[in-house]
Amino acid sequence: MERLLELLKSNGRASNEDLAKALNLTAAEVAARISALERDGTIVGYQTLFDPDKTGNGCVEAVIEVKITPERGGGFNRLASRISKFEEVQSCYLMSGGYDLLVIVQGKNLQSIAQFIAQRLSTIKGVISTATHFRLKAYKDNGVLLHRESKPERLAVSP
Repeated sequence: MERLLELLKSNGRASNEDLAKALNLTAAEVAARISALERDGTIVGYQTLFDPDKTGNGCVEAVIEVKITPERGGGFNRLASRISKFEEVQSCYLMSGGYDLLVIVQGKNLQSIAQFIAQRLSTIKGVISTATHFRLKAYKDNGVLLHRESKPERLAVSP
């Protein structure tokens, strides 16, 4: 991976000046490289990671294993694209192994996710089966530890 991309991945808020120092370039050169990477689709977006346990948004997240029948002439791509367009879907990946798509969804509660699966996802022609797993707690997201362990206080040792 290009060094600029590595730096942006570890800190997407880094200024062009800070990136320029790390890369031995000018800020203008960094800005031009970033613009080019955005134009050619290498950089597709920017996000902030947050600890869902601390935001209090009450959102429920589920991972769904989806088995599908590939379409003639479209393979897995058309169905995966169709599933990806639902607003509940946060991520969708083609997988190897016992199922075809790994779909990550968010909803207000368990019932909203169950309704999405029963009424929208499972009814798509080509979807054979689904298996749903609900996220209970997040420890690490995109390489970032969400819960840092605090150092326990040492008790005073007396003679």
